[in-house]
Amino acid sequence: MPKTKRKHNKRAYEGSDEDNSCAKRPKVNTDDSRHISALILARGGSKGIPLKNIKMLAGVPLIGWVIRAALDSGVFDSVWVSTDHEEIAKVAQAWGAEVHKRSPKVSKDSSSSLEAIQEFSRQNPDVQVICNIQATSPCLHPYHLKEALELMTKQGCDSVFSVVRRHHFRWQEVKKGKRTTKPLNLNPAKRLRRQDWDGELCENGSFYFATRELIEKDLLQGGKMCYFEMLPEFSVDIDVDIDWPVAEQRVLRFGYFGKDKLEVVKLLLCNVSGCLTDGQIYISANGEEMVSTNTRDQFGIKKLMKEEVEVILIEENPIKKALADKLCQIMGCTVLQNVDEKLKMVNKLIKEKGLEWKEVAYMGTDEPDVECLNLAGLSAVPLDAPVVALNAAKYSCQCTAGRGAVREFAEHILLLKKKAKSQMEQDRIGRDNF
Repeated sequence: MPKTKRKHNKRAYEGSDEDNSCAKRPKVNTDDSRHISALILARGGSKGIPLKNIKMLAGVPLIGWVIRAALDSGVFDSVWVSTDHEEIAKVAQAWGAEVHKRSPKVSKDSSSSLEAIQEFSRQNPDVQVICNIQATSPCLHPYHLKEALELMTKQGCDSVFSVVRRHHFRWQEVKKGKRTTKPLNLNPAKRLRRQDWDGELCENGSFYFATRELIEKDLLQGGKMCYFEMLPEFSVDIDVDIDWPVAEQRVLRFGYFGKDKLEVVKLLLCNVSGCLTDGQIYISANGEEMVSTNTRDQFGIKKLMKEEVEVILIEENPIKKALADKLCQIMGCTVLQNVDEKLKMVNKLIKEKGLEWKEVAYMGTDEPDVECLNLAGLSAVPLDAPVVALNAAKYSCQCTAGRGAVREFAEHILLLKKKAKSQMEQDRIGRDNF
């Protein structure tokens, strides 16, 4: 794993000349001398949702969820994303993964996962065990991978794959179109109650561990096999059985949000120019100034304040008091004018309110915001922000300035706020039951 701090949720990235050879990675898995790699397949083509693998899900690129789980598990010598798309490669690198450039030969609609894994295996001969992790399984947790790998390292398995237990009575179609059928896993005359039946193990597709030897034999499952059972709530597969809004709610409740404890944001500081507005000031012939705001952003601010998050707008450029007062009235929050030293102002504000930086969310747009973007517990920039700001922010919006970016960041804050409250409630229940 890289020793440098990972930057998450970026869209613009600097190129790197760093040698990503997995042979040079430090050993992290001390239970086994073999080189064990995680491999996430993320082809650019998607018939359903274009570039689905990097579409934002609950504030994180879809592929980011599994990269984070793999890295934080601490059991892999290297974590790779195999892709044929440059934008996916950039997101993967930003989240700390190495990139295997998949060839066109194994990037077709007809190409199998095994073919892409075999190509990676041929090009990385030092890798002895590969864990193929599905990019569309956002509720994967580090402990799932850690416990599954122990079946390989401590029990000598050749392959381990994830399953979920289902209690579905299944019927086989006897003749297509005739609606005739016969039972597959039940006796209709003696139907079992759920509590009297162990159910069946079904692959959930989250991950597949396999040795190099098996992969060379065109197998992902074989030899001494074991399954790793995952609970239904973690067995989320966006490709198969779930749509995006439902997935966001599932991830919010059951997803892995990283090692750091989530903090509840109490204050949002947001630039007016370049965040709430598109940065333009309209001046009429008689000298009147006008700015354009978006009702979606206004609603986002009101939602935050309803959830007890204070919102303060910051304006660096001089605007007339009447215009600032109107903004204050429309948005329902304080507007600070002529703020030229933002870090100094924010530090003073945090001290006055008895807060810490981790309790502050900051939305900026350019170079003067970089220090605050780096220090804030949560920080964001609009889609059209310059690279210097993008590289400092922890979240980059899919909306542009003045076109819903503030609303989008507000929704992200509220999602994490709900997750933090859920974690605190779970901790409280755990203490009560101890």
